[in-house]
Amino acid sequence: MSFAHTMAQTTHILATKRPQDFRLYASATAEKNCIISNRLPYSGSSTILTVGNGHSLSLSVHVLPICRNNNRSRIYNSKIDPTYYTQEFRERSSANEIYEEIKKCYQLVHRLGRGVVYLGSSRTKEDHPHFLQAMELGRETADLLGCTSWTGAGPGLMDAVTKGALKAEKPVGGLKIAQEAGEWTSSNFHPYLPSETYLTCRFFSARKHGLVDAAMRNNLVDHTAIIGLPGGIGSLDEIFEILTLFQLERIGSKYPVPFILISYDGFYSKLLDFLDSCKQWGTVSDGEVDSLWKVCKCNLEALEYLADFYNIHEDKRKFRGRLEESYAKGD
Repeated sequence: MSFAHTMAQTTHILATKRPQDFRLYASATAEKNCIISNRLPYSGSSTILTVGNGHSLSLSVHVLPICRNNNRSRIYNSKIDPTYYTQEFRERSSANEIYEEIKKCYQLVHRLGRGVVYLGSSRTKEDHPHFLQAMELGRETADLLGCTSWTGAGPGLMDAVTKGALKAEKPVGGLKIAQEAGEWTSSNFHPYLPSETYLTCRFFSARKHGLVDAAMRNNLVDHTAIIGLPGGIGSLDEIFEILTLFQLERIGSKYPVPFILISYDGFYSKLLDFLDSCKQWGTVSDGEVDSLWKVCKCNLEALEYLADFYNIHEDKRKFRGRLEESYAKGD
């Protein structure tokens, strides 16, 4: 069969509604001729088709959504060449790659200093009230504790906290992933942080190791904390992994580290209800979860908790006047 005829037999190109999960649907004839395609990043894009006889063709395609009830269910998972994607998505070739990246995370933390680690949504827009509250928290916490502020160096609430800490003229550090949830493009670079203050991680495991290490206290004079802001699946993954480390006493800190969950506008109320219901099923003990973190409804409550935790003198709690003034203005 000729190459042109083989291409003519590839009659259906379908995809799921998720742009990141496009797949090529090949007819039975095309399947016999070993047509393979990389995933398609978006409708109207090009992909390289390779056939069994060694020929290749750049094909511009129009992607159609799949009806879940459609009887044409033969959607084939693509065989993805690791070199098709950028560096961060390549297949692991050895455990040493992860080990080396973890070392780089630790080196960055050692260079910039441990401090407050923030976990939160990358999707929150700048005009959202939670963005403004997170920026305020980043500023006031940095001013109160005087330590480095650590985030995932991404957009959303991570960006809000970073901007807040910079307003307080305190150091910031970031452990970045090239593409956060909700983003359509990937980038290894931060739009405004100096390159020496953040690291773009290829592996989530290395990023998590680094963020946990950034909050550890090896000396009594260290002021660190972990603060969970409103977020989705990624934030909850990080929050509950750290919560588990506290639960099993595997957090790795010589001295206690405050762990705060901030539930702006009752954001986490249903999650907290679920955890409370777990007691009835016997999956957690009474008071177990409450002992692992402090749930706060607003910035003032969180800052007071941190100030009390570190026995900060009353005259250094300058956030009170600023926040009360801000609340009075309705900001």
